[in-house]
Amino acid sequence: MFGRRNGKKGNYAYTVARVKAKKSLLMSEEDYSKMLMMTVPEISRYISETGYSKEMTDLAGRLSGLDLLEHATYLNMAKVFGSILSSSTGELHDMVSAYLGKWDIWNLKVILRGKSYGLDAEGIREDLVPAGSLSAESLDKLISLDTEEDIIANFGKMTHVSISTEAMSAYKADGNLGMIEDFLDKVQYERLIQSIDPSSRPSRLFLDYVKEEVDIKNFETILKLKAEGIHGEQVMKYLIAGGRRIDDRLLTLLANAESIESVMSEVSQFEFYEEIKDALESNNLRDAVAGLKKYKIQKAKKFSHLYPLSVVPVIDYMIHKENEVRNIRIIARGTESGLGRETIKELLVI
Repeated sequence: MFGRRNGKKGNYAYTVARVKAKKSLLMSEEDYSKMLMMTVPEISRYISETGYSKEMTDLAGRLSGLDLLEHATYLNMAKVFGSILSSSTGELHDMVSAYLGKWDIWNLKVILRGKSYGLDAEGIREDLVPAGSLSAESLDKLISLDTEEDIIANFGKMTHVSISTEAMSAYKADGNLGMIEDFLDKVQYERLIQSIDPSSRPSRLFLDYVKEEVDIKNFETILKLKAEGIHGEQVMKYLIAGGRRIDDRLLTLLANAESIESVMSEVSQFEFYEEIKDALESNNLRDAVAGLKKYKIQKAKKFSHLYPLSVVPVIDYMIHKENEVRNIRIIARGTESGLGRETIKELLVI
C-alpha cells in the first residue's frame, strides 16, 4: 500500500524538480516539423542530438535504419523511467512503481503478438519497454518459451496476475489475443486503483488522476466497440470500474447505446467532449482516439500545475515522454512507408 513502504511520504520536491528539468528538454512542435522534412537516417541523427545519443550509439553496432531508431527510443524511455523510480522514495516511489506496472502488461502483449506473428527474439525485443517490475532477464525468459499458454502462465507467476478462464478459453477457441489484452488492461487499472491508499493528500490526487484516466480509457473502448457494432453486455466485459466521472449507471447506458451518434448526447457534459466532438460528428474513430490522447496530455499538465508537490507532475512528464517517443516513431515509420507529410502530421499528438 502507498505510504507504508518505509513510513515516509517521499522526496516530492527533489523528484519534481528533476522531472521539470527533464520536461524542458522534450521535443517541441518545431522539432517535429523539422523531422517531417527528413529521411529516416536524418531523423536518427537529429534525435541523437536531442537526448537519444547513448542508446543510438550503443545499438548502432547491431541495428540500423528504422530498427535502430525504434529500439533506441524505447530503450531510452525505459532508462529514463527507471532512473526516476530509483531516485524517488517513500509513498512517491510506490505510486510511480504502481503506475509503471502498465509496462509489464505492454511487454506481455508485445511478446504474445510477436510469437503469434512468428517474430524472432530480437524482433520482439525491439518493441519491449523494460520500465515495469520485470527485468530484461525476466522478459527474455518469457520470450524463450515456446507457447502462448506457457508465456501467460509464467507471466502470472512473475506478476501475480491470473488471466481469466473466459479469456483463455476464447483465445484457445479462435487464436485471437484481443480478449486477453483487454482483460490485462482492465486488471492493470483495477489493481492500480485498489493499491492506492488515499490517506495522504498526494496519494488522493494520484487516485483522482488515475480515475480520470479510467474514464478516458473506457470511453475509447466504447467508441471502438460501437464502431464494430458491439453493444450491451459484450461492451461491459471490457470496461473498467472506478472511473472519476463516468459512473456505473452511465457506463451501462453508454454500453447499451446502439451507435456512436446516440452516445454523443450522453457525453456532451464531459470536458473531453470538445476535443472529440468534430471527430464523432464525422464518425472518424482515428481522430476521436487522437483527441482523447490530446485531452489526456492536457489534463495531466493541468493537474501538475494545480498540485506541484505531488506525484502528478511526475506522471505528467512520463506521459509527455511517452508521447514524444510515439511521435518520433510515427514520423519515422510514416517516412519509411512513403506517407505524405500532412498525413503523418495528422497522426501526431502535439
